Amino acid sequence: MRLRQVALVARDLEPVRQALESVFGLKVAFRDPGVATYGLINVVMPFGGEFIEIVQPVTADASAGRLLAKRGGDAGYMLIFQAPDAARHRGRFVERGIRNIAELNSHRYTFTHFHPGDVDGVLTSIDTEGDGANWNEPRGSWTPAGPDWRNADAGPDIVGILGATVQVANPLATATRWTELFEGRLEPGATPQMMVDRGHVKFVKGTTAAGIIGLDLAVRHPKSHSRSCREAGPAHRRIRRTYRRCGDAGVRDGLVSTRPATTILKGAMRMLMS
Repeated sequence: MRLRQVALVARDLEPVRQALESVFGLKVAFRDPGVATYGLINVVMPFGGEFIEIVQPVTADASAGRLLAKRGGDAGYMLIFQAPDAARHRGRFVERGIRNIAELNSHRYTFTHFHPGDVDGVLTSIDTEGDGANWNEPRGSWTPAGPDWRNADAGPDIVGILGATVQVANPLATATRWTELFEGRLEPGATPQMMVDRGHVKFVKGTTAAGIIGLDLAVRHPKSHSRSCREAGPAHRRIRRTYRRCGDAGVRDGLVSTRPATTILKGAMRMLMS
């Protein structure tokens, strides 16, 4: 299993899209008309072989609008995992009493969205592309990003999404539960985390509503992106506000053994989603 896509929710998606473009050079690969079913509009932007989605509620009854109110503004919205057999995981989750709130079953794509109330406050989905054989291909096909997503590649400096951070009431208990649910590997430590085959989810103690509060992003030249944060002009105040700690983000080499040539830029997305 891998963490393939992370969705953010915003009252207005365009300023967030512009911030990601300005700081990381991200491009829109797809605007999915299908999310209208959920009262949303969206954009999907490749980040290496993974994806950042931004959704904006446009109907009064959209659940994403309730999350905006609960979290007090723009926030993390959803974690989407890719697996070889999403239907098998659907059965496992249902057996454990976790509600299935949306599903698709086709030869091209299969997914299940699980109720956040049953997954520690986080909306999650497990998806399979085609027959699932190529689930671990770094830049494999991905229906939610559209058929031509590779044409929106941001360039070789953008490596990928390494993981996400979720705030919860009891980090260790939640990490342990997710490890069983998603068939991952538990790393207890000071910051408990669930490791999957490609990606991780860290759990920290929160004093506000549970949810996604940060991403770990891999780029090859972090200083250039930090510079973009500092140099943002008055017309890009949202970038300054969103990424105000970008220049102070902790950067360390070799944190991920499968990507030894990369360095890690941490903190920028955390500011976006707090």
